[in-house]
Amino acid sequence: MSTESQIQANRENAKLSCGPKSEIGKAVSALNNTRHGLTGAFRVLPSESQSDFDALLAAFREEHQPETLTETTLVEAMAQHHWLRRRALALEPSCYDPETGAITDEKQLALYLRYQTTHERAFHKALNDLLKLRAAKRKEQIGFESQKRRQEEHARKQEQHQMKKERHKWEIILAEVKVEGQQLRDLNRDMAESERLWRLQEQK
Repeated sequence: MSTESQIQANRENAKLSCGPKSEIGKAVSALNNTRHGLTGAFRVLPSESQSDFDALLAAFREEHQPETLTETTLVEAMAQHHWLRRRALALEPSCYDPETGAITDEKQLALYLRYQTTHERAFHKALNDLLKLRAAKRKEQIGFESQKRRQEEHARKQEQHQMKKERHKWEIILAEVKVEGQQLRDLNRDMAESERLWRLQEQK
């Protein structure tokens, strides 16, 4: 057990150590706790290729063509979880003896296997969320298009009904003109007959 004087000495020594002061030192210190980078905020490790990750992300964007911020976020999550799953897979060999193939670190192996499963599930969840989002958008679009078709069909029926009314009106007018024409012809005929009879009377 430490004596009171040792405890006090440790406290004094701790006061003298304030950690790194420069930005580079702080960055290096921040990476000290990054054993495998499979948890926490995503980042490409110094031992990995940033350009490879950028190419992977570009491939996902090319395949899924995100159109909104939400879709872009889901596509980025897919790329990150895919990258982390591959990282966990790449770390597995460190848990085996390279000569015998025997497991040398069961605890660490179990951890890497668990992270593989975790990031694979997270990948599929992001993919499913993206597909559901697009299905909902498509359903909404179909509903809008269906409503638009119904409106157009209603307008077309209204136009046809109006045209039918107009045609009926003109048919009535035409029928009336025919009747009036016939009446005029009958009147002209009667007048001609009356004039003929009058002339006959005059000749007598």
